Amino acid sequence: MSFKEVQDVSCRFQVSFFAMCRLHTFPWKSLETEIQNSQSGVILDILKKTCLNLLCHKNPPSVKYRRLFLTELIKRHELTGSEPLDELYDALAEVMSAREDAVCYKTYFLPTGEAVSLEENVAMISDGTTGLVTWEAALYLTEWALENTHVFAGRTVLELGSGAGLAGVSLCRVCKPKKYIFTDCHQGVLQRLHKNLQRNGLNQDDDTDVSVCVRELNWEHAQDEELRRIGAEAVVATDVVYDPEVVGSLVRLLARLFHVCEDPPEVYIASTIRNPETYARFKDELEKAGLKHVPAPNPTTQVFPYDRVSSLEIINVLTEFKM
Repeated sequence: MSFKEVQDVSCRFQVSFFAMCRLHTFPWKSLETEIQNSQSGVILDILKKTCLNLLCHKNPPSVKYRRLFLTELIKRHELTGSEPLDELYDALAEVMSAREDAVCYKTYFLPTGEAVSLEENVAMISDGTTGLVTWEAALYLTEWALENTHVFAGRTVLELGSGAGLAGVSLCRVCKPKKYIFTDCHQGVLQRLHKNLQRNGLNQDDDTDVSVCVRELNWEHAQDEELRRIGAEAVVATDVVYDPEVVGSLVRLLARLFHVCEDPPEVYIASTIRNPETYARFKDELEKAGLKHVPAPNPTTQVFPYDRVSSLEIINVLTEFKM
């Protein structure tokens, strides 16, 4: 079931809360309707599914976010003129005394009902990298992959710029690749990836259905033999086309992957088009390198709670002879 199809108000609050969505996107009007229909217990149910949920104690959203959420929930409850709920004020008192940390947790629920919890940095940019948080294109590619599991099932998948790990963890859970290689060039991102794989039960030393590994991969300095040993049958990347300085390195790496792999891999790049000039330059560089690109079909079902208003696109990169 998609996020938009979830009818139960408290469940919609839960999904949005754990993904740390902006408060104005929560279904407040639906909550008001529930209360007007004498469903007074819905506020307590929301509290139990969010701040009092075991998942919140294990993988909590940021302290600041929980404070804002509870403050807004209390305000909405007081507007109803209902009797005060001690549980609401107790929860707020607890979070008001909590210490803010540099990291928080975002949790996304897959259609299977499984939760993917990721440790992320509170700051969007930290330690000189944007790779310590989850971006929209990762959500978008994950939704596409869930509808196209055949692209990854039983294959060796290489992810470029894995970030916090949402796409990779989700693909391992649902698409069942033979092997999944998470990569990045930033040591802080690689350390976070190790933690997030363990948090989601994907341990590199385990003998499971999916073999996973985390490795450093510098796009400019990767050796052909290293790429050949990886043996990628499918390649994915999300939100890696944001800096004009890395476009050339990315394109050259993709061209080398097509050259060194025995069979050309299937390559899918998902992007949030923040700077049209940079994105156009990326596509021009692909053409100059003898690589074609075609848009992949948009995912039909929105699984995760995020704003799709932004310009999102997935392209399939191909060598000329595959066209």
